[in-house]
Amino acid sequence: MSIIKQEDFIQSIADALQYISYYHPADYIQALGEAYKVEQSPAAKDAIAQILTNSRMCAEGKRPICQDTGIVVAFVKVGMSVCFEGELSLEEMVNEGVRRAYLLPENKLRASIVNDPTGARKNTKDNTPAVTHVELVQGNMVEVSIAAKGGGSENKAKFAMLNPNDSIVDWILETVPTMGAGWCPPGMLGIGIGGDAEKAMILAKESLMQPINMHELIQKGAHNRLEELRLEIYEKVNNLGIGAQGLGGLTTVLDVKILDYPTHAASLPVAIIPNCAATRHIHFNLGGTGVAELTPPDISIYPDIHWAPSPQARRVNLDMLTKADIAHWQAGETLLLSGKLLTGRDAAHKRISAMLAKGEQLPVDFTNRFIYYVGPVDAVRDEIVGPAGPTTATRMDDYTEMMLGQLNLLGSIGKAERGDEALAVIAKYKSVYLMAIGGAAYLVSKAIKKSRVVAFADLGMEAIYEFEVVDMPVTVAVSATGESVHITGPAEWKESIAKHKTIKIHSVPQFT
Repeated sequence: MSIIKQEDFIQSIADALQYISYYHPADYIQALGEAYKVEQSPAAKDAIAQILTNSRMCAEGKRPICQDTGIVVAFVKVGMSVCFEGELSLEEMVNEGVRRAYLLPENKLRASIVNDPTGARKNTKDNTPAVTHVELVQGNMVEVSIAAKGGGSENKAKFAMLNPNDSIVDWILETVPTMGAGWCPPGMLGIGIGGDAEKAMILAKESLMQPINMHELIQKGAHNRLEELRLEIYEKVNNLGIGAQGLGGLTTVLDVKILDYPTHAASLPVAIIPNCAATRHIHFNLGGTGVAELTPPDISIYPDIHWAPSPQARRVNLDMLTKADIAHWQAGETLLLSGKLLTGRDAAHKRISAMLAKGEQLPVDFTNRFIYYVGPVDAVRDEIVGPAGPTTATRMDDYTEMMLGQLNLLGSIGKAERGDEALAVIAKYKSVYLMAIGGAAYLVSKAIKKSRVVAFADLGMEAIYEFEVVDMPVTVAVSATGESVHITGPAEWKESIAKHKTIKIHSVPQFT
């Protein structure tokens, strides 16, 4: 019988969450590096370069890969010959480990969890509770697989109860384009098949804990039906041309993982959950010998890629912009922003709307300003601000008319695409929408030279800040005419891939 001390279990959870906050899995780095080598879309290649550069910076600086440090998901398999020494329940121990990790002063992680989800949605301040799945198994070990799942990718989870004779591949190919770019591709698709509704979703989530090994599977070939499905879905999803950050390109997914389970004869439950560019998970075992030992990755695994702004990028002074200036910006153009911009996301927009409805005066003037959709990590040491990458802009679409029409906002900055109605409003007011790279939060934060809260301080990371930035890298995602690179980019690359008919799971096309 193994005796697991409560403190060892808690500290192992805390150490694991700190570890994955700044270390990508080695297999992800290597797969993304290979994707960079073969990528032929300049926009996608630049996005991947930013993500890889950000990853190295985080590993060296021990700071979060992404400002969204995730909801914690733990799969815990407890051997039936294990005895825990302590007073807390297993879930309470997991939550204490989460609390300890997220409040660690030298690398405080962003608390994103809110309770009363249909009511006050008040932040719990320590990122608890986690979502914990417990299974009793044979043996005298405790096996833990733990992940920190970002909201942008989690929000794109999809489920369907198909008929037994329906095509899973066809459903996935119909579904993936509807997920947009808010899940920050390139990443992984986790697929769960069978069981019942909740079992399929859990299988999809658990499959994302597996290592990336698509290249090995391609080399050895499929040996069972699930491996055949993995290869087929991998090829056909990449042939959609969605590409890194949804900008269009050759690599949308680095791997496809599938777990299945027996199901009812009348049923075919299927779930998809994507993993984003901030892929964060780790596996460790405890056998009663102390805290889990987690070995840092060798920095030599990182490809020799060091992103730098393009010499052709347009430098922009935010403090002097007018609508006449932004009217000339072209969709897909790269910019380097300097000057002052405001921040705001879901909770701030909701409060602004409520204040306007009551006729109350706003604490901030948005006239001719840019707003950045971000909820940054708290600063540590000598930082101005912690990692501060963009959040998914589509969540603010419903407020676009209010911000551009009533409040005279000049433009916005976020990640992923805008919806059709938001595109029409942007064109109506001759505004623009700029895109920063999701998965490059620490890199982006280095462009922020000053930061102060200017409104709604009680909202924590969702407060309105004023950032002063120097050469903050962005792409014009939607021009003043309403042209969107998230529509034109994937369409162009999907057509090119189909035209050349050379995208195969065993080869990469060379377009001329």
